[in-house]
Order: sequence, then structure tokens, then C-alpha cells
Amino acid sequence: MGNYLGSTKQQQQEMLKTIGLEKMSDLYQELPKEMIIEKLNIPAGKSEFEVRRILENMGKKNKVFSSIFRGAGAYNHYIPAIVKQISAKEEFMTSYTPYQPEISQGLLQSIFEYQTMICEITGMDATNASVYDGATAAAEAINMCLEKKRLKVLISETTNPMTIQTALTYFSSRDIEFVMIPEKDGLSDLAALKEKLDDTSACFIVQQPNYYGGIEDVEKMAELVHEANAKFIMSVNPVASTVLKSAGEVQADIAVGDSQPFGLPLAFGGPYIGFIATKEKLIRKLPGRIAGETVDETGDRAFVLTLQAREQHIRREKAASNICSNQALCALTNAAYMSTMGARGIQEVATQCYSKAHYLAEQLSKISGVERSDDSPFFHEFVTTFPVTNDSVLSKLEEHDILGGYPTEKGLLWCVTEMNTKEQMDEVVALVKEVCVQ
Repeated sequence: MGNYLGSTKQQQQEMLKTIGLEKMSDLYQELPKEMIIEKLNIPAGKSEFEVRRILENMGKKNKVFSSIFRGAGAYNHYIPAIVKQISAKEEFMTSYTPYQPEISQGLLQSIFEYQTMICEITGMDATNASVYDGATAAAEAINMCLEKKRLKVLISETTNPMTIQTALTYFSSRDIEFVMIPEKDGLSDLAALKEKLDDTSACFIVQQPNYYGGIEDVEKMAELVHEANAKFIMSVNPVASTVLKSAGEVQADIAVGDSQPFGLPLAFGGPYIGFIATKEKLIRKLPGRIAGETVDETGDRAFVLTLQAREQHIRREKAASNICSNQALCALTNAAYMSTMGARGIQEVATQCYSKAHYLAEQLSKISGVERSDDSPFFHEFVTTFPVTNDSVLSKLEEHDILGGYPTEKGLLWCVTEMNTKEQMDEVVALVKEVCVQ
């Protein structure tokens, strides 16, 4: 069996006709013309070897950086070779929705193992089989918290802007009040949070570490939110959760996030995978699928989709969400990565991220005119300002095949992972100094 079953020309024409198009190129009519190559300029009669070389030379026109110091929601981590080998197996890549447990035990078990490990990392009781990405997970978690008399949602301004925008889009047609909790010195303003919480508040969502890398006082936040009888949602980086206090440890009601750092490449922005984990009391409000463990008629361990009354395809009027799918292959990849690395391995990754980021921040701060935007504690991301423009710093780094920090209104948002070496960081410091110190 090949990796996929192709369609015939006749089938392709039938599909095009069904959607009102004449030719395949019509599918791309919304794209700018300069992005479309009508025909590859490859002479006829070339061998596979020659064609491969021509295409590789074309590929060299793409800018591929040798070192990356940018995160902002998508992170460059090492992925052991075995992870891709497992996830590329055809029985996983081509598997269908596991509604028939009799023929889906392998896939159901992989989802169950993924759920188990996400629960261990977040300190929660239950999680689902995943949703589309971290921003979607946050929006779905908000939906879990809404009640008739509690329709006010508080979100920290230190949360990833894409998460905020996704949440606003999700509820744009509903009468939901969104209140932004301002940032103060790189962290959420606790005084403002206390002031805005009242008996109409459904939940408060904060990112830990936050968008700017800062480590929030989530224990104090949980205390304030629960005093108002609202729900506390933590959007977490799963790598950081192995060394910081987990969502469960600080008494959060729901933990969400994107587990892209667990074995998924940057891949031009996707596909990624969102997780939602919660306490047992909210399990029936979890959207999507949940794989559960049971026994078959002979008493052997078996797996099924469970609590399906929450799902859209069973009882639509009782559905917790419109989500009726999940990122099963990405979840399998996550499970393979976590199993391969083990708890100590992931903690080692987290430790390297933390120590290397602090080394780079310290070295950059020694350059005249370069400062951190605030003094908040941070994990593996931080913001610096310069006496010159962000563009001049980024251009200098790009000349040396380095992707620098992400430009924000506060300055450049740097990210350091285990993939960055001391030599790479020292080169960044030298180049920034060259630009800033004339």
C-alpha cells in the first residue's frame, strides 16, 4: 500500500464540477499571481537524480535560518528521530475516526496514553483527545465556564494576542462581555483583576509563562478568582509546566495550551494541537472526544470513546461544543515524544531553556543601551529594547543566518531553547553590540 490512494483525472473533473470550478488552478485563484508557478522549468528527459538536484537548487531560494531565537507561541525544540518514524506509520496516518472500538484499539490506546500524560503534566483529572490548537482550546475553555448569570470573561493582556483574538471571534455573535486585565511591569495587574471580578464573572484566563515570557503569580490569581466564585483558566506551556507549579497544583479549574513543543516541528505554523484538561467536576463540559479505559467481554483491557452524550454527533441540543474532531495524529506524535523523552528528559529540556535564556538576557543587558523591558521573572522568553530600531538589529542578525526575536510594541521578544548553543548566543550578543555601539 502506498502513502495515499490517488484520484483519476475523471474523478478530479467530477469533484471540480461539483464545486463549480473548471480546472485545478481555479482552486488557487485567491492567491497573488506572483506566488503561483504555472510550470516548473525542468527540461524533458531528465533522470530522477537530475530532477532532484534541480529542485534542491530551487529550494535554496528559500531562507532557512541556521539558528532561531524566536518563539511567541511556536517553539523550536529537538525532535528525536523515532518520533517521526512512529507517527509516519501508515496505520496511524490513514486511520479514521475511532467510533468503532472493535477495529480501533491501537488508535484509541494512543489517544488514551496522550490524555494520561497531559493530565500528569497539567496536574488535572481529565483531558480530551485534543482540539485544533492552543488558541481554540482557550476559547473552548471559556465556553465551559459560561452560565446564565455569569457572562463576563476576564482575559489578561499578557496573553498571546492570537488567543485573545480567537476568543473574541468565537463569541462575536453572543452577548458576552470581555474585560481586559492590563499589564503592569510585564505581568498581569493583580489590583485591576481584583477590581474587575464580581458576581457576573464567569472566568479569568491568563497565560503561564505569559506572552512576554514572564512568570505570573498564578496562585494569587486563583485565590482572587475563586473568591468571586468564578473559574480560573491557565493557558500553559507544557514544557514549562514540568518545572513550574502545574495548573492543578495552583488550583486552576481548567488548563489549556498548545503541545506543539512536544514533537511537532514549526512547519510554517501548523498543524499544531490544543489540549484542554480539567478537574473531574467539569468533565461533562469538556468538548470533543474522550478516550476511556474499560475491559472487554473476556476481561482484557480495552479502550472506547466515553461520555459521548457531550458530543455534537450524539445529542446536538446537549452538546458542550461544536468541536467534533481532534488532532489524532498530532496527539500520537505528542505521546511518542513524551514517551521517548520521559519525565526527566522533558525536565532537562525545560532546565536548558531556562538557563540558556537567562544567560542570553544577562549578556545582552551588558551592552550599552540594551535593557530588558521589565524585571519580571521569566522562563525562556524575554523582551529587550535597543538604542537603535528593531529592524536594524534583525537585519544584522539575518545577514549572519540568524532569526532574531519577534518584534512587539514592547521591544524584541527573544526565545531560547535547548537547540541554541552558547556559541550561537555569543554570536548574537556580538552582532547586537556591533549594531548598538557605534
